[in-house]
Amino acid sequence: MEQNTSMLEFHILPFFLKDDNKLHIFIVFFFLIYFTGILVNLIIITVICLDRHLHTPMYLFLCNLSIIDLCYTNVNVPKLLYILLTGNNTISSTECFFQVYFFFLAESAEITIIFIMAYDRYVAICHPLKYKRILSDKICTLLMMMTWISGCLNSFLITNSILKMSFCSSFTIHQFFCDAKALLNISCGGTEMFCIVVYTESLVFGLIPVMCNLMSYVKIIKIILNIKSKAARMKTFSTFSSHLTVMTIYYGSGVPVYMIPPSDGYDLLEQILTMFYTTVVPMLNPLIYSLRNKEIKNALKKLWT
Repeated sequence: MEQNTSMLEFHILPFFLKDDNKLHIFIVFFFLIYFTGILVNLIIITVICLDRHLHTPMYLFLCNLSIIDLCYTNVNVPKLLYILLTGNNTISSTECFFQVYFFFLAESAEITIIFIMAYDRYVAICHPLKYKRILSDKICTLLMMMTWISGCLNSFLITNSILKMSFCSSFTIHQFFCDAKALLNISCGGTEMFCIVVYTESLVFGLIPVMCNLMSYVKIIKIILNIKSKAARMKTFSTFSSHLTVMTIYYGSGVPVYMIPPSDGYDLLEQILTMFYTTVVPMLNPLIYSLRNKEIKNALKKLWT
């Protein structure tokens, strides 16, 4: 029998809740991931805000990436830790849909900011003399506004389409948070609007940014190969290698989640990949940039001393 969506309660049941003997391992794992992710992203934001030498478009975008990663971390992990510590895996429909909304807000904003950071590196390497004019303060402000507005709009459309779904018998979400795909798997109707929105989102926030990023990377690599000095070539390559690493890890773990067909055989793999790109990747992003960037290292030393 179909029930009113606003009156529902769901049950979060990831694979590791089925084995009580290993729960303490996952409690420690998620706590460390959560604590480290919060700490390193706050450090990056603080360093960039306090050091005037880092008040450039590249570090403005990196600062926004850390803010988005903080959102990613705080959307899912605190509730999961509560479930692991109390054993109460019930989540109200209101709380569930709030998770969906802020998760897709963070995801859309992350994809957009990664695309903008790729464009920033393209302009810096391929058009260095026009860099300040192309990425002026006004343009950077508009890009940041576009990142958050597009994220809010996309998230609203997805959440609204999920509200139109109906749930008849199963209310168990086989995922570690209220994931849209997991909700789709247990719905019994009203999924048409959701599928339309998701396919559109996959084009706008998936295929188009990836293709544009790849095209910019091809042009950047051509520029680098034409540089005669090996030292200059390595220095230029290092300016965008961090972004390339971040994009590869993010898309490499995130895209397969949506490519995997709904099947019991792939349920465990889907949960592991989702766990990686929603909890581990937001922690890795600032580490990758800080470990590879001399300016951030110097700013950290100044802050420390």
